[in-house]
Amino acid sequence: QVQFVESGGGLVQLGGSLRLSCAASGFSFGAYAMSWHRQAPGKERELVAVISSTDGSTNYADFVKGRFTISRDNAKNTVSLQMISLKPEDTAVYYCNAEIPYGSTWYTAWDYWGQGTQVTVSS
Repeated sequence: QVQFVESGGGLVQLGGSLRLSCAASGFSFGAYAMSWHRQAPGKERELVAVISSTDGSTNYADFVKGRFTISRDNAKNTVSLQMISLKPEDTAVYYCNAEIPYGSTWYTAWDYWGQGTQVTVSS
């Protein structure tokens, strides 16, 4: 079955950096765009970044542009998120998933979500 195992979160200070990783299994990884989402306490889950399955093109939410970089390794079925210049508002649980193009946006492929990885940024 589909599985996502996220790791790499932690507690960092304002301006710090973290690199998140996600190991995916149970589907044809190379055939899907991959994404990172996050959910802060009391808020809905939001899309952070997407990387395509074909040319490696990327899309970012405005609130992380220039600070976060998504990448993937199709040989290892992993997707990563390099985060720099972290802010307290980046505090959230971060999740990965697969995405399907839907017009000018994306549709999350799976209803299943992993356990996520907690990122906490202190001021």
